Order: sequence, then C-alpha cells, then structure tokens
Amino acid sequence: MIQSRPRPRPAAWYGAAFAAALMALTGCSSGASGPLTTSAAGASAPVPSPGPLSWSTCGKNLECATIEVPQEYTEPDGARIPLAVMRHRATDPDRRIGSLVFNPGGPGVSATETLRDLPRTAGTPGAFSPAVLARFDVIAMDPRGVGASRAVRCLTEEQRADAAGTAFDPSVPGGKPLPRLLADAAAFTDGCAEHQSKKFLASLSTDNVARDLDQVRSALGEDKITYYGLSYGTVVGPMYATLFPDRVRQMVLDAPVDTNQWFGNSLPLLNDVAVASERTLDAWFRTCRTEGAAVCPFGAGDPQAAFDTLIDTLEAKPLKIAPAEGTTPGGELDGAMALEATRALAGDQNAWPLLTSALLAAQDGNGAPLFTLWSSVTVSPFPVPTAMFEAHTAVRCADWQTPAGIAAHKAAATKAVHEAERIGTRAAYSALNCARWPAPNKDRVTKPLTGAGAPPALVVAGRLDPVTPHHWAENMTRTLDSAVLLTREGVGHGSYGINTCVNAAVDAALIHGTHPADGAVCTADKPATTRPFVPANR
Repeated sequence: MIQSRPRPRPAAWYGAAFAAALMALTGCSSGASGPLTTSAAGASAPVPSPGPLSWSTCGKNLECATIEVPQEYTEPDGARIPLAVMRHRATDPDRRIGSLVFNPGGPGVSATETLRDLPRTAGTPGAFSPAVLARFDVIAMDPRGVGASRAVRCLTEEQRADAAGTAFDPSVPGGKPLPRLLADAAAFTDGCAEHQSKKFLASLSTDNVARDLDQVRSALGEDKITYYGLSYGTVVGPMYATLFPDRVRQMVLDAPVDTNQWFGNSLPLLNDVAVASERTLDAWFRTCRTEGAAVCPFGAGDPQAAFDTLIDTLEAKPLKIAPAEGTTPGGELDGAMALEATRALAGDQNAWPLLTSALLAAQDGNGAPLFTLWSSVTVSPFPVPTAMFEAHTAVRCADWQTPAGIAAHKAAATKAVHEAERIGTRAAYSALNCARWPAPNKDRVTKPLTGAGAPPALVVAGRLDPVTPHHWAENMTRTLDSAVLLTREGVGHGSYGINTCVNAAVDAALIHGTHPADGAVCTADKPATTRPFVPANR
C-alpha cells in the first residue's frame, strides 16, 4: 500500500540553461534523426547514424543483433566497438508502445544474459511484469567492456583460481596485509593493460555508454525510448537524459546511485556502501533478537555476539568442506568467507531464513551450506572469481576520481572499519585498482546529471538498501531537474519485481507516464529470520 508522506524538495541545482550548456559542451545533437555530434573536450565531430539492426532469432521471443559504435565519439572514423544487443518482442504487438531499454547494473552485469533469463527471474529485482512485456519491446545492450561487448579481461585463469582459494583474514582491513593488496592491484591493472588497449579501457565511461544507447535508439528507428535502470543503471539513465533529454519518453531509476558521488572522490562513496551494508546486517541481528530464541535460535537471544564468535572461531579453525557433485568442489570455510556470505544474504530480506539456517549449521560444525552460499555470491561455477569483477572495476575506474596517494586510502580504510565494524573490512582499500588505473579518462562528463528537459523520472529506493543507501535517492531527486521519489520500506537492493505496491507504481510510470505523490511510501512484508517452522533437530 502506498502511503503519502510529504517530503521537502529543494529547487533543482541547475535548470535548462545548464543543460543547454552541457549539450553544447558535449556536442550532442538534440534532433531525433540525422547525424549526431559529440565532444568530450570541446571539439565536436559528426557521428553518422547507424543503419537498421540485422536481427536473428536467439531464443523464445528473443532476437539478437550487433551494432558497431565509435570507440571514441570524438573520432567517429577511428576504431569501432561491436556491442551485443538483444530484443524481447512485445507480447501484445497490437498495443505496443515502443522500446524499453534497461540496464541491470553492476557495472559489469550483462544486460543480454539478464534478458535471456527473464522468464526464470520473476519475483526478483528488475523483473518486468507481464503488462510491461506486453506493451514494450524490451531492449538489452551489453555496455562496452561488459558481457558479449568485448568483456574486459585482466586476470589469467591461474590468478583467478589463486584469488578464489585464498583465505582472507577479516581482522586485517581489506582482508589482506597492505603489501599484498598493493601487489594484487599492480597485477590486476597490469593485466588489464596487457589484455586490451589503454584507449579501449579509457573509453568505458558512462557518458560513452549513454551515447552508445542513443546509437541503438537510432538503429531501432525510435524517436524516443523508455528506460528502466537498476543500481549502476541509474547512472546510465540520468546521463542519457542529460545528454539527450528530448529522446526520453519515460524513465524509472531503481536503487539509485548518487551520481554526484559516483563521479567524485570514490573513497566516501565506498564508505557509504560499507555503512549501508552494515545496517542491513544490523537489521538481521535486530529482527532475530526481537523474534526471540524460540523463533530465531541462533545466538540464544544474542545473535550479534554469537555471530562474532562464529567468525573468530572459523578464522582460527576453518571447517573442512567435502566435495559435493554439482554443488561444490569442496575446500575450507574460514571466517572471512562466512562474513562475505553473510554480508550478501543479510542484504536480501527474502534470504534471511536461508542465512539463519546456514549460520546454525556452521555453528554445529557443518559449514557446507554457508560454503555453498559463499560460492554462489563470490565465484562462478568453475569455481573462479567471476569475470564480472574485472568489467565492474574497469567501468568504475573510467568514471571515478580516485586519489593516487596511499595515505588517503589508509585513512579511508580506518574510517570504514570504524563506521562499519564488520563490513568495513570488505570496503577498506577496495579502490586501489582505480588508484593506479593505467588508462585515465580525461574527457568524461562529470557535471551534475540534471536531465533538464526530460520528463519527470520516477526514483524508487529501499529504506535499507545494502548497496545504494536511501540518502543517495534523496540526493538524486534533488539533482534531477524533475523527479518523484517512492520509498519501499524494508531491506533489499532493488524494489521493482519484489513488492506489489512498487510494481504497480513502476508499471504505471512506464506504461502511462503517471507517478505517485512525491515522497510516497510502499510498505513491505514483516521481516522474518526463519521459515515458518523450525527443524526438529534444532
């Protein structure tokens, strides 16, 4: 149920005059057809409109194509990049509205693979409703450097396997001693430069991704696109709306990033993420304690103390995990791995019963459930660290302004561990790769993304989001020239697809262009740390 809650809304920071100036700076034409122009450093160059896409069937109701775009829009006749595009045809073509482009986030998540899995992802964040699928061709484009669009590669298989098998000490900020972290950062960034050109790495910025989307729009023959972005997709959306405001029909931004922080100093941003994640773990502790030991037996009324003891115990003496065919190759579960699995599961309220069960098992000496969960959130089925991490790092390093001096990172690590006692160890020193990134992007767009001239955006935020804290959504609505904020109570990253109230609001925005009152609130199911029953052996 939506509850109206008035929220004071300061005037937008910048108006149409700034948007026009930014458009002039970037050289982006506002016409819906004809040659585009773009510039990052003042000199503009015409970019020919692409021809129609050549589609081929690649699944049930799915079509795939490739579009080539300039590696640098200031050099339209230079190197080009092939980008993977996928289309899910509107299931009710007679009532089709147009094309709905979406970005599932990351950065580094493959939009085409997400769209391919769409029938199996109902009830998860970002899953489109049947009503939306009926009215839109849903368009997925793997951003440059991601998925099937020349995914960034920085590590060898041996390096990946080594990283997967390393036991991290959670008592050390960052999980490893600083010299090892610096050596890892050097190996990673050197590998990135060895596997692809520095010019390609420098081109991975969000402003180029937005320009790529406009090339796709043109190739689709659409005057305007409807857009849904989740997490990092909420950086791409406002960038597109700022560069091409008259090409936006409607826009929904779910689990939003504060774009001013994203393009600024990355260390405060990472600190915000650590604190947000710690708050979701605290919410699990609080709920378990409130339910009482009869309902939530982990910790016998003091789950926080029991958790800290379990992490210390596992770090001192990891549990051996026997191989299980089709599930895990076996190994050891140490404290850092248990902490990482807990961090991921605590951030999803629907996963809390699973987390409770796994922690109880580990407490009883059975680490297999928690180890399997750790594997699912940190490594691929091989098992090696997911390749997404490499693309994720490359995109954010192309956007971020990260201090080069180690002193700033030491201070940020100390702050993170102080403000997020358990989760801060994960954030500490996590921007070292960007500090020594070998391909600085000197011409990225970093001005406030106001989207001036575009229709009002619907911004949807969870009250306790483990990745994008709620105040980021508040900041986004202040930065955007026109936006409405809808808040979902409860824990979780992403709201559309998991909450009936939010689903109705997002569907109305995408299909009809209607929004709830600014500051409206959607209630959530009461959180629970266990399933409706407690196993007899507990």
